[in-house]
Amino acid sequence: MSKIDPTDTKVLSANLFAPGYYGLLMRKALIFSLLLGLALPQNSYAASKTITGEFGQTVSASATTVANNAVITVTGKRFDETVGIYLAICVIPKTGLAPTPCGGGVNKAGVGEGSFWISSNPPPYGVGLADPFKPGGRFSYKIRVSKKIGKFDCKKVKCAITVRADHLRSEDRSYDLYLPITFK
Repeated sequence: MSKIDPTDTKVLSANLFAPGYYGLLMRKALIFSLLLGLALPQNSYAASKTITGEFGQTVSASATTVANNAVITVTGKRFDETVGIYLAICVIPKTGLAPTPCGGGVNKAGVGEGSFWISSNPPPYGVGLADPFKPGGRFSYKIRVSKKIGKFDCKKVKCAITVRADHLRSEDRSYDLYLPITFK
């Protein structure tokens, strides 16, 4: 069996430090590939964002830089199914305060201006209003985002895809998660 010399130009090798023309050509190809990758527009998956809460729960969005009235997909997993939550687009509050104001209201259509009540054990009056978690504390919703929340313009104030404990634990800030969004 013959040995292959790593500097042999007839052998396709990724030895970037090889002396001579072959090594120089490989370095140029690598640099060009890296620059091309940075210059090309990123797909929607590259714009995806995820945030993790203190209990290991996560919220992800298909995009966080959006156009007004765009529809994005927001998913969550590993949420405590014994604690109801609200999912909404809200103005980011000062630290320690509840997120408010928020867009939307109770939304049963599946697409709206951004408010969902998710609870696997709502009080009697919430049965039929709250959506239960999927197994594993999961959820997935399509939300139409609006740059206006009441009189607030999300191009001028900071807004976010927000999760917070529902009204049964309204003072509990430990469930608050903010995934900031930016409007084009």
